Amino acid sequence: MNFDRSVALIERARKTIPGGVNSPVRAFRSVGGTPIFIAKGEGPRLIDEDGNSYLDYIGSWGPLILGHRPACVIEALREVLEIGTSFGAPTEREVLLAEAVRDAFPSMEMVRLVNSGTEAAMSALRVARGFTGRDLAIKFEGCYHGHVDSLLVKAGSGLATLGLSDSAGVPAAFAATTISVPYNDLAAVEAAFHRHPGQIACIMLEVVAGNMGCVPPAPGFLAGLRELCTRNGTLLIFDEVMTGFRLAYGGAQELYGIKPDMTALGKIIGGGLPIAAYGGSTEVMMHVAPEGPIYQAGTLSGNPLAVSAGLAMLRYLKAHPEVYTKIEALSARLCANPPAGITVNRVGSMFTWFFTTEPVTDYASAKKSDAKRFGQFFHWMLERGVYLAPSQFEAAFMSAAHTEADIDYTAEQAHAFFVQ
Repeated sequence: MNFDRSVALIERARKTIPGGVNSPVRAFRSVGGTPIFIAKGEGPRLIDEDGNSYLDYIGSWGPLILGHRPACVIEALREVLEIGTSFGAPTEREVLLAEAVRDAFPSMEMVRLVNSGTEAAMSALRVARGFTGRDLAIKFEGCYHGHVDSLLVKAGSGLATLGLSDSAGVPAAFAATTISVPYNDLAAVEAAFHRHPGQIACIMLEVVAGNMGCVPPAPGFLAGLRELCTRNGTLLIFDEVMTGFRLAYGGAQELYGIKPDMTALGKIIGGGLPIAAYGGSTEVMMHVAPEGPIYQAGTLSGNPLAVSAGLAMLRYLKAHPEVYTKIEALSARLCANPPAGITVNRVGSMFTWFFTTEPVTDYASAKKSDAKRFGQFFHWMLERGVYLAPSQFEAAFMSAAHTEADIDYTAEQAHAFFVQ
């Protein structure tokens, strides 16, 4: 494949953009080589600036459950462009989207729309602290909740990719409000409650971790967290930015049958545009301004473009439950019979090929993966028209636009790497 234009663009971009990218994992630092500049997406494929075509298993990091440019979303965007892009004032569409979210997630009796998963997680954390009057929060090693200062402690995603445990620029006092414990380790959570009685406002977690690679909750883990939070007057916050409307229409909380106190959503609820939401019980959410003393605001929150795209996506998914059956079957087909020497984790249409022979159940076991070998695999697949996340520590995503032929080709190329 020829990457001349991508090479020229990254050199040009580095003169005005840090690292030449607007989100660190895009820089290909952990896999080496030149970031691919995308010209167009269509269905299950990406076409780069050099005209190369790829089967896409990133899907804009999760939201493109129907593939690129699904007709329902494109038509909704055409219609809304006739009325305007942003008003900074309420619209009916905002109410409709909030109602759609509430109907899918009964735990979210009230919903506030924001613009990104980071905003949703940051706001949910603030609400939990304001509601409980407590300062401390528990998070899990390898779980990423956006670039919130106090939550960049042993986070996954780009921090894992870059080999960082936290971020410069975060005051020690902020980091001190976060207790980080191993994912799937209920005993460590209970010990934290014993060390800090009456001080923990919330537990926040990715219900299925996606930012250290795909790591599912162990049996009993979520139920144990629910019981500990109830017993200690602590709010349980599910970060379903990735899993919401992807693992089931009602997200991971529907799949696992556990009700959180608050939920953060994003990705799919924007239909490919930037939007997110957080919510919870009426009792909790009535503490948010203007009803209560916990302040949070945003000029572009609930803007017509993002809301219209999100409504179109959610309405389609509700009317077509067979989407979930299809992406489950395609994902199972791709992840069946993995090559020797790797561990495959999958929940629904989220999956990761870990380059380790050991089970991956938390951040420590994920970090045992051979990242160098993964980098070689990444470029092998890229050169054969398969676009995976440029990091060992990210989940991959299936879309309903993929076909069985796409899956079989991808599996064939993956197996070929191990027998070269």
